[in-house]
Parts: sequence; C-alpha cells; structure tokens
Amino acid sequence: MSHKILIIDDQPENVFVLQDRLEHEGYNVIIAYDGQSGINKAVDEQPDIILLDIMMPGMSGFEVCEVLTKNEKTKKIPIIMVTALTGSDDIKKGLELGAYDYIKKPFNRVELLARIKSALRFKETQNLLLEVEKINVFSATVQTANHKIKQPLTLINLSVAALRRELGKENISKEQLLKRVDFLEIAAKEIVEVLEQLTSIKKPVIKEYVNNLKMIDVKENENDSAD
Repeated sequence: MSHKILIIDDQPENVFVLQDRLEHEGYNVIIAYDGQSGINKAVDEQPDIILLDIMMPGMSGFEVCEVLTKNEKTKKIPIIMVTALTGSDDIKKGLELGAYDYIKKPFNRVELLARIKSALRFKETQNLLLEVEKINVFSATVQTANHKIKQPLTLINLSVAALRRELGKENISKEQLLKRVDFLEIAAKEIVEVLEQLTSIKKPVIKEYVNNLKMIDVKENENDSAD
C-alpha cells in the first residue's frame, strides 16, 4: 500500500512538479488548491504527510497549519512547509505552529524525498507509540479492575458460603440470611462503582506500584473528570 501525500498549493505549476516527482516514486498524491479545501481533504482523506505551501491567497499556509495541528483528526499528520521565503523567522513561525519540517523552493529532488521519508518514519514511530500506549492502558485497566474487584468478590464468596451453611441448618435464622444478603448487595455495589469509574475515564493516569505493577489512578482520574 503506497503512502498518501496531500499537496496544498495554489500554484498549478508547483503542484505539477511535486505530483510528477512523487507519483514517480510510487506515492499516492492528493491535491488541494486552497487552504480550506486542503483542511477538508486532510480530515476526509487522512494522508500520511501534508506538503503545505506558505504563500497562498486568502488563507495562508501558516493559518492552515495552525488549524490542522489543533484539530484532533489531523494533528498527528506531519506537515512539511513548502516555502520560497528564506527568512529564519518565517521558518521558525511554521515550526512553532506545529509543522514537522520545511523545504525551500526550487525543489531539490534528493532533499525533497529525504524529508518526506523522514516525516514518514516519524509518523510510523508515532503510530507505534500510540499502539504501545493503548496496550499499556488496557493492561493497566485489567490490573486495576482485578485489584479493586478482588475484595468485593471475596466478600461475595464468603457470603454465599455462609448462606449455604445457614440454609443447611434445621432452624434457619432469617436475621443471618438478611445479613449475608446485605453483604452481597454491598459487594455488588462496589464492583459496579469500580466499573463505572473505569469506563468514565477519558485520559487515564497510570501510576507504577511495587513489582512493576502499573494501575490506573482512579482518584486522580476522578479529579480530572471533575475539572
């Protein structure tokens, strides 16, 4: 599967040069000739990289970059600013807005491909880190649930055993039965509360405990939810 590159540039001749070189290298090229169209295509197409021209009428490349890096759907896509500007302040501004890299016109083929491959490696590393983070969160969730549910489950097992003993007696004590039922209700409520806490967490805070055990800090996440 070829990587997808979005070119946002209002100059057809620039787009032609870039498209020709990139398609020759086997990349799938998407084109937008203005900033807003570029933003829409970035959201819809989810390209691997965006080549963004700075000098465009209407919405400048700086403005487009700022929108893309603040949008949850596009903020992880590496942006390479394409510029004829040579001032360090312009380059600095693009990088501060969240661009990954920049390349100057006229294009040097070797440099262009090198920067694109660097951005692709960065994107792949980001994706790998995201997968590792998902695995860590899942593992921590399982460990947390196991730790916090173990005690009420023990109470349930003890209460069931006590109920069986009481039901095996000739003179069954209603008071003892109700007492064990109360324990069962308390344990069930605790389990439900733990599960509700875990499912309500949006940004898990993971803390490390003894023996490299990682668990979700439920109290810390409760504070985040309250904020």
